[in-house]
Amino acid sequence: MNKNLWLLILSQIFGFTIAPVTVFLSGIIGSQISPIKSLSTLPMSLSIVGTAIFTIIASKIMSVIGRKWGFILASITSSLFALLAAYSILKQNFILYSISCFLLGSGMAFSHQYRFAAAEAVKKEYAPKAISFLLLSGIISALIGPNLANYSKELINEHLYVGSYLCLAVLTLTSTIFLLFYKSESNHQVISIHKARSYFQLISQPRFLQAIIASAFAYAVMSFLMTATPISMHIMEKMTLGETSVVIQIHIISMFLPALITGQLIKKYGHSNIMYSGVLLFLVTIILSFFDQTFLNYLLALIFLGLGWNFLYISGTSLLILTYKEEEKFKAQGFNDFIVFSIQAIASLSAGILLTTAGWKTMNLICIPFLILIIISTFRAELLTRK
Repeated sequence: MNKNLWLLILSQIFGFTIAPVTVFLSGIIGSQISPIKSLSTLPMSLSIVGTAIFTIIASKIMSVIGRKWGFILASITSSLFALLAAYSILKQNFILYSISCFLLGSGMAFSHQYRFAAAEAVKKEYAPKAISFLLLSGIISALIGPNLANYSKELINEHLYVGSYLCLAVLTLTSTIFLLFYKSESNHQVISIHKARSYFQLISQPRFLQAIIASAFAYAVMSFLMTATPISMHIMEKMTLGETSVVIQIHIISMFLPALITGQLIKKYGHSNIMYSGVLLFLVTIILSFFDQTFLNYLLALIFLGLGWNFLYISGTSLLILTYKEEEKFKAQGFNDFIVFSIQAIASLSAGILLTTAGWKTMNLICIPFLILIIISTFRAELLTRK
């Protein structure tokens, strides 16, 4: 732990509140102001689309102006986009609200770069631990974001949830305070006699492909089911907003709390074994979908969903940084995030439609082929790198 890593963690706590607040509120707000109920999850999905589209842009901007000013830029713009979301709810404008969620997704594209900045703040052998500690801050984000959003939802009389996004605007801007003390790396790229490899050359590496597939489908499965959960619980199963909030918060805590030990587990058992464990945890979530949909069932399913995501995402990210050269880092990181969040966006976009047409159990079964792909890519990488 050093000063830069601590500042990144503190900044991430406030910057990442976009994610839990969007998960918590966007589907509910969408169901209230959308003219077509099947489009209620569109704002949530568009936030992920925004993340996917802006990942390479965010990486490119940081390669030019550095991590520090890239994160500060994201903090300020995210705050403005949160204000736009508040205005759209005030006017009951579904299209404008969807656009604001899309733009908030661009802030998340920058926020996801924090994990790479954390890995760069320490020696490579400590990267899994640094990433774990950074992601652990998501627990605090999960507690701060939805709780403040819930408490401030009636801040503006007769305009439910406008206050929630006003609070989000303050939270995202708070990151700037810590970033002002962050010492960024040099803006100049590392010069090397070796040219950066092409995307095809990067993805031709078994370990690079394994890392991308593990991270991408971990996010796809998690987002697919998490996006549908508030609608399934609150709208379809008639559970209270408080119960729904608890499940989402515990889910996000289960996504990040294992980060206390995930780095150690990766060091002891290796990336591939932790990935296999993540797949098994996802399978528990799928099995639970065949029982009655009670509050406890949703809670347990979302806990295992979070644990599986943690194992797969941290192992995938920490493996990725071992597969590229220093001068390739922004190119490789941007490409990785573009693939990861593009696949996540597709999964999230389909969640609302499949929930209303196919149901919760079928949605869980659809996740099985994704888990098979993770197993195949991991086994293939192990086989090829041992030769």
